[in-house]
Amino acid sequence: MSSSTGGRGLQPNVLSTFDTVVMAVAGSAPAYSLAATTSVLVGAVGLASPAALLYCAIPMLGIVLAFGRLGRIDVNAGAAYSWVGRTLHPFLGFISGWALVVAATLFMVAGSLPAGQMTLGLFDPALARNTALATATGAGWFLLMLGVVLGGARLSAKAQLVISGVELVILGGFSVGALVRVGEGGGVVPFDWGWLGFGHFDGVSGFAAGTLIAAFYYWGWDVTSNLSEETRDSRRTAGLAALVGVGIVFALFVAFTVAVNVLLTSGEIEAGQSNVLALLGEHIWPGVGGRLMVLAAVLSTIATLETTLIQVTRSLFAMGRDRTMPGGLGSVHRRWNTPWVAIVVVGTVALLLFVASNALGSVQDIMSDALAAIGLQTTLYYGLAGLAAVVAYRRTLTESVSSFLLGGAWPLLGSVFMFCVFGASLTRLSGAAVAIGIGSLLAGLVPMLWYWRRGSAYYRPARLDAARSFEVGTGFPNSRTKAPRYVQAGHPTDF
Repeated sequence: MSSSTGGRGLQPNVLSTFDTVVMAVAGSAPAYSLAATTSVLVGAVGLASPAALLYCAIPMLGIVLAFGRLGRIDVNAGAAYSWVGRTLHPFLGFISGWALVVAATLFMVAGSLPAGQMTLGLFDPALARNTALATATGAGWFLLMLGVVLGGARLSAKAQLVISGVELVILGGFSVGALVRVGEGGGVVPFDWGWLGFGHFDGVSGFAAGTLIAAFYYWGWDVTSNLSEETRDSRRTAGLAALVGVGIVFALFVAFTVAVNVLLTSGEIEAGQSNVLALLGEHIWPGVGGRLMVLAAVLSTIATLETTLIQVTRSLFAMGRDRTMPGGLGSVHRRWNTPWVAIVVVGTVALLLFVASNALGSVQDIMSDALAAIGLQTTLYYGLAGLAAVVAYRRTLTESVSSFLLGGAWPLLGSVFMFCVFGASLTRLSGAAVAIGIGSLLAGLVPMLWYWRRGSAYYRPARLDAARSFEVGTGFPNSRTKAPRYVQAGHPTDF
């Protein structure tokens, strides 16, 4: 296997706007998120579940705007890792990157077993209860996606188009089917526009509980930023694709949550758990609907395994390139233009955790707590990125009303929301989950301090300032062709 680290970067201009929109949708995993979380959300806030998704989407859009605006002035596969480091502080930037790496690795472990179980369940429900067979099948899907990601961004996009395309066709068809079913009087509860208001929340605590759960639905759209160095016209495309992608998944999330509230009884929702999407499918299309919805969930899980692999490996690639992690992680394969060392390392670690967590009961308990703490990592780096956008654009916020609202107020709202969710998670998660979540973040201090003491130029950054960037045209070099600029010995240098 031939590779290079000497100035070789990711392949530019591979992905189109359409490709990155598909990636954004796949990253949020609409069918998987609905299958895994809907019963929990409805159980927590009942008929207010569509409102929880709406009021979580509003601040989340502020983070989407923040990512898009930051991507206009710094194209970097590390995304928040680079932006936060160049605006707030390099230590916070490293922790942002580390948080994504931890969260993504844990999520890949979480997603592989359900992928195996649901795949087997399509053929025989009894097979899905065979832990060893489900583990092997899940590992097989994971390895397949690992191979696709290793094969390059173009192959990843083509595979994603097929996988997510079929998923979205199924979900779109069942959305129409749900409307027809309700129109025929098949609902158990009539729809009420009040479900999108505040009236059905049980006070402030109910609102907090609902939005805390709803935040899980949206994570993953930011894969477009991690792919920015491989995207055509990425200064515009990555942010636009994320915005369109979040809009699509929001519509699907609300449509299906409303359908669950209308067509299923509370008893069915409670008993359904992660099978609630299949139950809904059976109500809409008896006989075959349940299997089709399970197929959509399988495809969604596989699709998000791919996008999560892309996020974590591109982040590690950026960290290796900057020498804030072992430099080998910044190696790019000569043929496929992918960070092959990062892919191999992540694949090995995730597979070991996956097999161990399903073979040993005690490890599985630890993994359950770790997975519950994923929200701590994601809300932290989202919150820091929102704040970084406000700081980077601070000198342009008074130029117009839109600059103030879209560049300042909305990203700041998103940042505050994310930090509030982070704080709420600390009080609602188990002690073990909090310890693992915070402990995994603190573990990042070891490589951070090690490479800081070794003099990585990342810790002497050229500050990210939108006003200065616009004054000189592009402001900062495009990372699609070279690594980002840092200040070394008092002068900007290309690392």
